[in-house]
Amino acid sequence: MKFPRVVSTAGKGLRVLGNSRNANSATSVRAFSSSSITVTRSITTTTTTKPQQARPTCLHSRHYRRDLTPRSHRTYASSSSDAPLKKTALYDLHLAHGAKMVPFGGFEMPVQYSGLSVSASHHFTREKASLFDVGHMVQHHFEGPGATAFLERITPGSLAALPAHQSTLSALLWPGTGGIVDDTIITRLSPELLYVVTNAACREKDLAYFAEQLAAWDGAAVRHEVLHDGGLVALQGPLAEELLTQALKDNTDLRALYFGHSCWARLKGALNPVLVSRGGYTGEDGFEISIATPADTVAVTQTLLETAGPERLQFAGLGARDSLRLEAGMCLYGHDLDDTTTPVEGALAWIVGKDRRTPASDADKFHGADVVLAQLTPKSKGGSGVSRRRVGLVVEGAPAREGAEIVSADGNSDKIGVVTSGCPSPTLGKNIAMGYVKDGLHKAGTEVQVLVRGRPRKAVVTKMPFVPAKYWKGPASA
Repeated sequence: MKFPRVVSTAGKGLRVLGNSRNANSATSVRAFSSSSITVTRSITTTTTTKPQQARPTCLHSRHYRRDLTPRSHRTYASSSSDAPLKKTALYDLHLAHGAKMVPFGGFEMPVQYSGLSVSASHHFTREKASLFDVGHMVQHHFEGPGATAFLERITPGSLAALPAHQSTLSALLWPGTGGIVDDTIITRLSPELLYVVTNAACREKDLAYFAEQLAAWDGAAVRHEVLHDGGLVALQGPLAEELLTQALKDNTDLRALYFGHSCWARLKGALNPVLVSRGGYTGEDGFEISIATPADTVAVTQTLLETAGPERLQFAGLGARDSLRLEAGMCLYGHDLDDTTTPVEGALAWIVGKDRRTPASDADKFHGADVVLAQLTPKSKGGSGVSRRRVGLVVEGAPAREGAEIVSADGNSDKIGVVTSGCPSPTLGKNIAMGYVKDGLHKAGTEVQVLVRGRPRKAVVTKMPFVPAKYWKGPASA
C-alpha cells in the first residue's frame, strides 16, 4: 500500500514519494520539495551498507563545519552570518496580528504580539490556550530497515521497543565524549519510518552531524530526508483539546490520545492529513501539529484562530514560550545544554533506556556510552559520577540571568556554579532560574547565593518543574 497522496495548491514544487514495500506505512503522509530527491542539491542524505561510497552533497554544505570535534562555545546559528533570515509559512499572518519579529534560529520569528504583553500572553496560555509557530524547527524522516538501529547508535533511547505513534525525548550524542549535539523528539510512524524534530538553531550542525554519521554507518540501509516544506504549530493550554476537536473534520477521538502519542487527523481547511502529537514545550496539555504544505499550514492556523475566537485562543511568541518552558523545567539548547554537557550532567539520565545500560557488545553501544554509563553510578559506588548537575533555583531580589555566577551561601566568593536561564515567573510571582552547580550541592533545599549585577542574592535549589505539569495521561485512577 502506498503513502496517502499529498495535495498541493501550488501546482509545482512538491513531489510525492510512494512506497509499497511496507503495508504498515500506509498512514504516513510525506511531502518534500522537488529538490529533496536530487542528491546533489538537496539536504537529503542516503546511506547504504557500503560506507566506502562517495558521500552525497548537501544543501549549504559550504557552510558546514567539517571538523565535527565538539567545541566549547554554546550557541550555533542555523545559517551563515551573512545569509538572509528565512520566514515560516505564517510570516504574513504574524504581521497581520501585530507581531514584533526578531531573528531566531535563522528565521524571522514573533517574540510577542501587540494585543498582549509577554506576561499577559504567558497567563493566557496557562488559563486558556495559545498558538505557537514552531515552523522554524527542523523536521526529519529516517526510513529503511536500518533506521531504528542507526538512531539507537547516535542516541541513548530504547527505540527498538518504541511502539508506532509514540514519541520519546532523546539527545543526539557525540562519539567518545557523550556530549549533547542537540536534544530531539523521536516518533515512530511505522516499523521502518521514524519522525525526528530537532532545533532550528542547530540546523547546520545537526545536518553535518547526520551526514557524517550516515556516511560512517555500516548497518542496514537508511534514508534521511528533511521535510523542509512542512509546517509545525503548537496548540497549548487547558482549552487545547476542546479547540482542536472543534477544528476536526473527522471523528478522531482526542480524549483517547495521551501524552507522548500521535495520530493522523483531518482538520478543516487542510487538503492533507496532519500529524497530531500530544505534548509541547509549556508544561500545559496541548498538541504539536505537523502540516504537509505551506498552504495547509496557513489554512489550519486560520481555522483554529477563527473557530476558537480571540477570547479563547491567541497567538503567542518566543517571549511567552521561554518563560513557560522555564517554569516547566525544560531546557533550551545552547543555554542549558551544549556539546560539553552529557545527559547525566544535564539531569536527563532518564532518557538513557534501561535496555541500553547493559550493552551486550560494542556494536550495541550508543555514542559516548562508556562515558555516560559510568556517570550513572556515583563515585561512592564505584562509578565515575559527575562533577556538576543541572538544578532549578528560586532567587530573591532581582532576577538572575544567564551567566550569573552561583556561590556558596556562607558568602565565600568561590564559584560553585553558573546560571544558564533565568526570568521572573509570571505564574509564581518569584524569580526562577536554571543552572549548574557542583555535585553534592544539587539537592533540593540547598541554600546558595547568586551574583546578580555583582551583588549576592539568596537562592535555594528547587525541584523542577517549578509549575506542575498538566499533561493528559488518561483518567485519574479511582
